[in-house]
Amino acid sequence: MLTIDQINELEKLIGQLIGLHTELATLSKKSPNDAVNSFKLRFVNEALIKCNKLLGAEYKPFEDFNQFNDDDIPSNSDVTLVLSQYMQSLEKLRSDNVYIDFGTWYYKTKDKGNKIQTGPPTKLKK
Repeated sequence: MLTIDQINELEKLIGQLIGLHTELATLSKKSPNDAVNSFKLRFVNEALIKCNKLLGAEYKPFEDFNQFNDDDIPSNSDVTLVLSQYMQSLEKLRSDNVYIDFGTWYYKTKDKGNKIQTGPPTKLKK
């Protein structure tokens, strides 16, 4: 179960990662081996740090990875790969913390009495 603050952070991070991934995937298609500029990398790293905090050890996609090194600038394709893994991990966290009630999906919250509506998990368990 998640707190309302965690749900808000999760929703914000999902949106940020989708935007970053879309931008970098476009660059990666044009020039996959080109280095990501430091401006974009700063935003990627800020988002990854927040993701790591929210995901914790259980959901973090790579045990020994926290963020990209500023001294060893990654390529567009490297960043795209990592962002897609983090997006999957965020969705796993979200999917593990939702339930359906009369056809509508809600987050499981630690805050009693709050029903926060969401979408269905991307991969329903059978």
